[in-house]
Amino acid sequence: MKVRDVMEKNVIAVKKGATYEEVARILDKQGIKGAPVVDENNVVIGVVSEKDLYKILYPFYSSFYDHPELYVDFENRESKIDEVRGKKVEEFMSRNTVSVSPDSPVMRAGAMMIAKGVHRLPVIENGKLVGIVTRSKIYRTLLRNRLAL
Repeated sequence: MKVRDVMEKNVIAVKKGATYEEVARILDKQGIKGAPVVDENNVVIGVVSEKDLYKILYPFYSSFYDHPELYVDFENRESKIDEVRGKKVEEFMSRNTVSVSPDSPVMRAGAMMIAKGVHRLPVIENGKLVGIVTRSKIYRTLLRNRLAL
């Protein structure tokens, strides 16, 4: 089975320059946990996930160690979202992304996801985003096909 057999072709992508708030709204409205980030030519420049949205609310280690008193009031930490709502996606997305081609075997895509600790891979053909494949889609498709569920 190839990636093209299981990939989602109608990809929800985030445009370069989108703000934290816009990304959060897209993921929430679409009911997805992450999306590729594309430039004006539909070239993938990164991936953003709920994890990235969450991580930016916490300090970097150096900041925490320099000023731990700023981070022990956990109720006040919730206000951090007001500080980051206008940050551009390029500031918090994952840049070191891996991708697959539509003709890659699905088990190869699954192995890449496990090895890299990611849940979705952009599908790239001729340098452009043409789909997305997720762990859950591979898993469900394999179970249905091989176990006749």
